[in-house]
Amino acid sequence: MTASPTMDGWLLIALFLLILTLATRPLGGYLKRVFEGERTWLSIVLGPVERGFYKLAGVRSNEDQTWIRYATAMLIFSLGGYVLLFAIQQLQGWLPLNPQGFGALTGDLSLNTAVSFVTNTNWQSYGGEATMSHGTQMFGLAVQNFLSAATGIALAIALIRGFAREKGKGLGNFWVDMTRATLYVLLPLAILLALFLVWQGMPQNFIGASEATTLEGAKQLIAQGPVASQVAIKMLGTNGGGFFNANAAHPFENPTALANFVQMLAIFLISAALTNTFGRMVKNELQGWAIYSAMAVLFLAGAGASFWAESAGNPAFASMGIDQTASLVQSGGNMEGKEARFGIAASTLFATVTTDASCGAVNAMHDSFTPLGGAVPLVNIMLGEVVFGGVGSGLYGMLLFAVVALFIAGLMVGRTPEYLGKKIEAREIKLTVLSILCMPLALLGFLAVASVSPVALKGLANAGPHGFSEMLYAYTSAVGNNGSAFAGLTANTPFWNLTLAAAMMIGRFAVIVPMLAVAGSLVSKSKSPPTSGSFPTDGPLFIGLLVAIVVIVGGLTYFPALALGPVVEHLAMLAGSTF
Repeated sequence: MTASPTMDGWLLIALFLLILTLATRPLGGYLKRVFEGERTWLSIVLGPVERGFYKLAGVRSNEDQTWIRYATAMLIFSLGGYVLLFAIQQLQGWLPLNPQGFGALTGDLSLNTAVSFVTNTNWQSYGGEATMSHGTQMFGLAVQNFLSAATGIALAIALIRGFAREKGKGLGNFWVDMTRATLYVLLPLAILLALFLVWQGMPQNFIGASEATTLEGAKQLIAQGPVASQVAIKMLGTNGGGFFNANAAHPFENPTALANFVQMLAIFLISAALTNTFGRMVKNELQGWAIYSAMAVLFLAGAGASFWAESAGNPAFASMGIDQTASLVQSGGNMEGKEARFGIAASTLFATVTTDASCGAVNAMHDSFTPLGGAVPLVNIMLGEVVFGGVGSGLYGMLLFAVVALFIAGLMVGRTPEYLGKKIEAREIKLTVLSILCMPLALLGFLAVASVSPVALKGLANAGPHGFSEMLYAYTSAVGNNGSAFAGLTANTPFWNLTLAAAMMIGRFAVIVPMLAVAGSLVSKSKSPPTSGSFPTDGPLFIGLLVAIVVIVGGLTYFPALALGPVVEHLAMLAGSTF
């Protein structure tokens, strides 16, 4: 006997998408005003602060940067953030706000964590409350949560300008875009969300730990600290680095069902709004809604598939006759690894949302999902995390796929492809393909090495296809700058720390630099008015083509690896075998 997805679960998914859609346009309009330098309701307070930053840093706010200067500024800034965060971890034992008395992290773990947070990946090879002091969490990790997210937003705005402007040279100013993203967008939203989370029962204090006595009389230490402030920006910035090792499955990091729902909305909020910002900046909101619709279609497909697979459960339990309890549990769906407070629907929706975006937060263990249920988070990341995606990175990733889609459409009809009046020529196509292909190249390359390396295989908790999926998920998460873990893999070893760090850097910067080169090429072009032969990019045909290209590119590239992992495991499960 297997269960069917409940109507309550479908209503939860529908309500989530409805609220997200309603919030997209007003926030998108606000973002447009912020990045075009227009006055907002926060300008009277934050305007002097913004101008003070520019004066201190010697930044000329009206100076446009070419794509090379924009990219150089971004790389220098990221390098500085890496060095600072690495130093904070190494000096943790001598720094303040360390009530737990934690010492320095190992070199390879510090390197991995610094790269992780600077690249907006937030992969965690450490246990937060057992490794990082309050000071490290606040001044190291939380600060990078703001700055890496602001960098992603700035890069998306730069690409939008490449389409929106014509016969220009500059893409804007990286320092200005990043400052505005932090001051006017991330900081106000994070303060509001943190206050809401504290109201819901999330700790925000400087206590090291509280001692409690259990019902059996045993003593237990309960970790606390500045949790709400970090959780707020980890969600809004699609960072995902948890204050606690259990992440959003921990009751202090996710205290109520309402907090769980709002945190999911926070993950998508800015990424969804940027699609509307795109439409407004190119002076055609329908273009933004077309991108939004393509993302929504892919989101619904993943959320529905994961909800269905987990609701069906594992038929092997019922057929194995292990015990009546196991059969009954699976007949109600697969609750293994899930919080009873949230159930299957909220857990699978969270898993879908966090892997559609480049957010590593989890409220259930993906390692315990059924093979097909666990394949959905994998596929979400493999698609390039363009299903809303990370703040900024989701939009510029989807726009790169739009360029490929229009190139293929142009080949089919024998016309030079164009998007928003800009002709897409050989240079743009080559750079776009380079940006898209760097992820599978790094992912599959590192996976091949790990699959035959004894030192890597020692970290696996499971054999067979499930163990292969653990490795596949780790490198997929790293290269996709997601940060969520499949669990079951002991990743805090020099091999895993160093190779995952390399994968994270490739997944971030090898995508960004060619993308900015595309923007730099587009911004210098003039716009051609649409003709009767122009391919409309704001209607259902374009949305369908874009969705198909995203799925086909991901499917053709990764299907052999998926076949060795979750596909084989699903077939084995149907035959009564488990791993």
